[in-house]
Amino acid sequence: MKVFLAEDERILRISLADELRDAGYQVFEFAEASGVLQKIREEIPDLLITDIRMPGIDGLELLERVKQLSPDTVVVVMTAFASVDTAIKALKLGAYDYLAKPFRKEEILHLTERVAELRDIKNDNQRLQSQVSEPFDFSSFAGESEAVLKIFDTIKSVAHSNASVLITGETGTGKEMLANIIHYNSNRSKKPFVKVSCAILAREVFESELFGHEKGAFTGAEKSRKGRFEMADKGTIYLDDIDDVPLELQVKLLRVLQEQEVEAVGTTTPVKVDVRVVASTKYDLKQLIGQGKFRDDLYYRLNVIPIHIPPLRDRKDDIQLLVKRFLQGFSQGNPVQVGPDALNVLENYAWPGNVREMRNLVERLVLTTKGDRITAADIPAEFLMPTINDTDHEAVDGWNLEQVINNTEIKLLKAAILRSGGNKTKAAKLLNIPLSTFRTKAEKHGLEF
Repeated sequence: MKVFLAEDERILRISLADELRDAGYQVFEFAEASGVLQKIREEIPDLLITDIRMPGIDGLELLERVKQLSPDTVVVVMTAFASVDTAIKALKLGAYDYLAKPFRKEEILHLTERVAELRDIKNDNQRLQSQVSEPFDFSSFAGESEAVLKIFDTIKSVAHSNASVLITGETGTGKEMLANIIHYNSNRSKKPFVKVSCAILAREVFESELFGHEKGAFTGAEKSRKGRFEMADKGTIYLDDIDDVPLELQVKLLRVLQEQEVEAVGTTTPVKVDVRVVASTKYDLKQLIGQGKFRDDLYYRLNVIPIHIPPLRDRKDDIQLLVKRFLQGFSQGNPVQVGPDALNVLENYAWPGNVREMRNLVERLVLTTKGDRITAADIPAEFLMPTINDTDHEAVDGWNLEQVINNTEIKLLKAAILRSGGNKTKAAKLLNIPLSTFRTKAEKHGLEF
């Protein structure tokens, strides 16, 4: 932290400066106010400590002029003639605090530590504010397929309402990103946005985390604590992996949604809250209801506005846009392009990890590709392999083993042809089979290249 110290008494000035330097601060010393005013035009201090009585410009006038030049600089005044009037005047002019001479070194070090903490908190708040004020507009969720445009239309229609939203989709499809977009495009955008991962909360602390607890409510509850719902008052709470809420607590969660009030653990006094709920899950909650693992009344309360994000394999129109978006993000200063052969491989991959998997792959390719163009040969071999997913199991229901083997063989042959750019020799090497075998199998399945 940068400190300006203005004190006309030389011994005191040197002594204070040494103490502050020993505490780790960068200190600039001044015997009169004019030096401060000259220096502040070159460097802005975090803290100004100034005596009140100095030759020429006094400390109160210096305080006023510094605040005009640098409103964020914290000012502390020192005086041997401390009085209520002097203190009030200094505080009215914008002083953070004042010290009455003589004072112990511990006093000024304690005061300086408070200013340093204040500065750190302010810097953190500015950083966080810049992050959340980054517009979570619809461009942050890349997509131009019909399914994505339909999602955008739904969000535009419901963002300003208070209705609960249930977002469904496989892992990696972008459920949390949509929750951000909903909150930051709503009339609650300036209020708290509290995120809760229901999957990582231990069953023993689940109720306390969501609804809070009173001091002494259980072993280890040394003080009262607000729950996440109270923290989100007037804003939005995002419950990720809602399916992981223990069954015995689902009825209490349902009551919060219906009554808009919470009861902390250890008390029967309800506290009113005004919270919008956005929940998400990768599972079919109706199926879990049938298995007795999820309450149907809670499901209907959450599912007022349903939004389903299709897996990436079902919206291949978005793949090229996503690849280019991630390339732009990861190759700043060293632009990298993707060749059509590589794009073909990516468009024919099933993406079991969805957008998250694609993001990780593109980052890897940017780091490992030599040159400024990604080709099919740069793509790891595992992305040539066909991926078996739930829809594949349904599709092959009733097939015999030979049909399944033929289907898998065709996928591998096509992937090798794409990656090799149609070169038979390279395609055979990719599959680790002789060229003659490759030709025979390609002819058997009617593959031309």
